[in-house]
Amino acid sequence: MAVSNEMAPDEPSTATVDGVVTAVRDGIMQGRYAPGQRLPEADLVSLYQASRGAVRTALAQLESEGIVLRERNRGARVRPISLDEAVEITEARAVVEGLCAAKAAQRITAEEKKSLRALGDELRVAVDEGDVMAYTRVNQEVHRAVRDISRHETAGVMLDRLRTQSVRYHYTVALLPGRPAVGMREHVEVIESVCSGDADRAEQTMRAHLLSVVDALQQLDANLHQW
Repeated sequence: MAVSNEMAPDEPSTATVDGVVTAVRDGIMQGRYAPGQRLPEADLVSLYQASRGAVRTALAQLESEGIVLRERNRGARVRPISLDEAVEITEARAVVEGLCAAKAAQRITAEEKKSLRALGDELRVAVDEGDVMAYTRVNQEVHRAVRDISRHETAGVMLDRLRTQSVRYHYTVALLPGRPAVGMREHVEVIESVCSGDADRAEQTMRAHLLSVVDALQQLDANLHQW
């Protein structure tokens, strides 16, 4: 993202800062940046065509969100989180995404119903073909779609932070035997509850799905302790 020629090199525009924040978040969500990975300022400046000031401001914002760690003389890196923290984050998401599902059920349009159900079809194909990467990608798209349909800006900001922090563990959950099939059924139930227009049903279905993810995370923990 280019910086205006009228702007001082270290004076970021809001759009440029937001663009870098979004790009780094997406990179973490999509697995391009791993937990603990360094995020050198110079590399981000070059990669995203942003000013150094914009990158510094973006990293400060990501640090305040708990996504990035910055250390004196060592720069920034993606903040690793523990499995216990991932469980707490998912419990918090259950509440916030439940609200989004309720709002989405109240506000969804006919075209949005069509798009949401199409994602459900993609999930079925991914599970049938045993494509865990596709399953994980569409899984994220369903949650993002429900959030977007809800048109609840405050919840959306909260979820950007929460989902980015815990994404690594949710991919690991998808590798548990039988979990994609379970997750697919739960997502289809969420989709249909939102499309039904019943806000209470949509909220409870989304909460139940994410609490099921909490159970799966705790299963991961139990498996680790067996070793």
